[in-house]
Amino acid sequence: GSASYIAAPTAMRIAVPEANPALGVAAALAVTFPFNLLVGIPLYLWWAQAMA
Repeated sequence: GSASYIAAPTAMRIAVPEANPALGVAAALAVTFPFNLLVGIPLYLWWAQAMA
């Protein structure tokens, strides 16, 4: 979901206590940010135009 970058550090801390929390945030953003640019923005633009 869109809040995966918030939940990722906690999930990583529970699953792998010795893991670096910054790595979890970076990995989540590496997936969600490009997805939002490539899919989210055009989808939102289409939706906004359809509503206008």
